[in-house]
Amino acid sequence: MKERCSSMLIDTVRLGLGRGLIEFRQSLTLVLNYIFFPCIALIVMYFLRGVEVSGSGASLGSFAIPGVLAINVLFSGLMGLATNLIAEREDGSLLRVKSLPYGIHTYLVGKISSQVALTFITFCVVLIGAGVLFGQFVSADPIELANLVWILPLGMTATLPFGAILGSLVKNPRNLSFVSLLLMALVSVSGVLYPLANQASWMQAIGQATPLYWLGQALRAALLGDAAAASEIGGRWHLAETALVLGAWSVVGCIAAVFVLRRAARRDAGAKISGAVSSRAG
Repeated sequence: MKERCSSMLIDTVRLGLGRGLIEFRQSLTLVLNYIFFPCIALIVMYFLRGVEVSGSGASLGSFAIPGVLAINVLFSGLMGLATNLIAEREDGSLLRVKSLPYGIHTYLVGKISSQVALTFITFCVVLIGAGVLFGQFVSADPIELANLVWILPLGMTATLPFGAILGSLVKNPRNLSFVSLLLMALVSVSGVLYPLANQASWMQAIGQATPLYWLGQALRAALLGDAAAASEIGGRWHLAETALVLGAWSVVGCIAAVFVLRRAARRDAGAKISGAVSSRAG
């Protein structure tokens, strides 16, 4: 039994990564769409480079760069996956996938892996742009920078499954504009663009309940170093807590995404059967 489960897991990951590689190659042109708004945000932050964040010694512009990167991970990953999934539900791709062995699991692995690769490239492009505008704003400590190796993938896996959930629940791509407004509200309370420690306690509680807060703080820890920790809650970085919280969001999101995708595929199948029966009866 264990060998069978292990074999199924290996096959699912292998097929999913293969699918993800194909989709990634087909989606490289989307990088320009993903970097447009982050680049606009970087230009705005450039004009705020002379404003100092209280107690940190860092400018508001450089403090907000990790936040811009975190927001980019959220929007390019979550919204990109949701938009793609809605389109594939409409053309019947999700329904066809359901009929294949390990179909939904393979589909989810493929979607997440391709979107992770695309988001990573976008992240690097925006980071290079920030370096051009702000010069040497990142920490010189290689150990702190090495934290990006686990922070970025974990942050993506904590947010991407919810893109699959949105894509399964939202029927019309135009409705994603309302989702964008909700995400902007999330950004406003998550403290990714300003120190959350300076806000009211109730706002801190709401912000700390979101994965975006932890991703933003972890990116600040990796890019800005210990000098910027004074403006954080408790006056220090919370990387261990970040790993636990983002890990929990990742597990919950992946389990929920598989469940919701299966229901969406069954619902689409039922709708097509009902439509076929109605057309014959007519």
